[in-house]
Amino acid sequence: MSRRSNSRGWYLSQVQLLVLILIVAAGLYLYFHPDILSGWIGQPGSAPSAELATSTPAPPEPTAAVRATPAPAATSAPRATAAPKATPEASGTDALLSLRGAWYQLYFTRPRYPDRAANHQGGIDARLVAFLNTATKTIDLADYDFDLENAAQALAAAAARGVRVRMVTDTDTLTSPKESIQRAFAILKQANIPVVDDQRPAIMHNKFVVVDDIVVWTGSWNFTVGDTYRLNNNAIKIVSPGLAKNYTLEFEQMFEKRLFGPAKQSTLHDPVLTIGGARVENYFAPEDQVASHIIKRIELAQQSIHFMAFSFTSDTIGRAMRDRAKAGVQISGVFEKNGSETLYSEYGKFLKAKYDVLQDGNPYLMHHKVIIIDGKTVIFGSFNFSNNADKDNDENLLIVDDAGLAQAFEAEFQRVRDTALASDTQNVSPTDPGLDTMEMLTIGR
Repeated sequence: MSRRSNSRGWYLSQVQLLVLILIVAAGLYLYFHPDILSGWIGQPGSAPSAELATSTPAPPEPTAAVRATPAPAATSAPRATAAPKATPEASGTDALLSLRGAWYQLYFTRPRYPDRAANHQGGIDARLVAFLNTATKTIDLADYDFDLENAAQALAAAAARGVRVRMVTDTDTLTSPKESIQRAFAILKQANIPVVDDQRPAIMHNKFVVVDDIVVWTGSWNFTVGDTYRLNNNAIKIVSPGLAKNYTLEFEQMFEKRLFGPAKQSTLHDPVLTIGGARVENYFAPEDQVASHIIKRIELAQQSIHFMAFSFTSDTIGRAMRDRAKAGVQISGVFEKNGSETLYSEYGKFLKAKYDVLQDGNPYLMHHKVIIIDGKTVIFGSFNFSNNADKDNDENLLIVDDAGLAQAFEAEFQRVRDTALASDTQNVSPTDPGLDTMEMLTIGR
């Protein structure tokens, strides 16, 4: 072998060694900096970048109430569920409209004028009795006004079959000289059902029932003949252990601890729940500052605010609506005529502002306490839109983001409004027998 050939072979070996060293060095560098390589070719199985990240899939719809994150104080309202419309039941009557939704049973009374005892059948009272008859363990009932003997008998029958039955009511009701009220309470007394009254000037104004710690019944409807067949009212039945827990804790403050009005503390287990895919807020007065929650939702209105108000004297709620009207939101409402022309009512202010507001056309009373926002959120319960309701009375309220439920209340609003438009009669005096006279006298400002 020549000297030249040996030199050339050695030179190639050096080049190969250098290349090998560079390859090893590059490999070590990439080993400790994998992001460089993934930036060139894309790393299989890696998470997408922030700009390309997809939203996390929504959890499956719960079958029972679960804790939900409270709505932020944002500029947009919580998204309402695209729920199907509530469907009328074939078993509805002339005295009752019954609607079944995906997760609720909704009722609206159908008052007729003049009211006749012969027409007192097939009303919402029959649905309450059927509901009470389903109880197997417990019934907790808080009701402002009470004279339904069939409901009293259902409560007595439940106690007889071993159901624990407890009741809270208002002192003015319990001590009323009205014979129909005393007959109903006599049935409870004979069945040894304990009844606790609030014993104070302000009113225990709730109208709710909790059965077996699972099902809640609530709304504007008092358990009386007058509320059933003469007054415009609503009631809803909801299966939800979480909601039932909220109402039970509220009930026990009144029944067990004898605490009413401002003496109560907020004991909400879950103020915001998800029930059947719908967002449900639940509050009690006065401890939860209910009016402030109503105002927050009014402030989020973008298109329309429709309301039906038995009593609307809260200027803070009225001002919130007027502010939204200035922003272009359409305001439309029906006021119960009795009390609407007083100095304290918002009716005069709304009329002066040329809003689409009317006095109701029911010759008796329009007893709803409902606000519908943008056709997808509905606010309702026992809570009148008054300072007394917010500061002194015992009340409950639901704020529900569910398009189907809101549409059902919107249809009721349109029926009440049509009646107001068609009516040219004066309302019956609130002192007529069978009317909610105590409530008219005590709703105040």
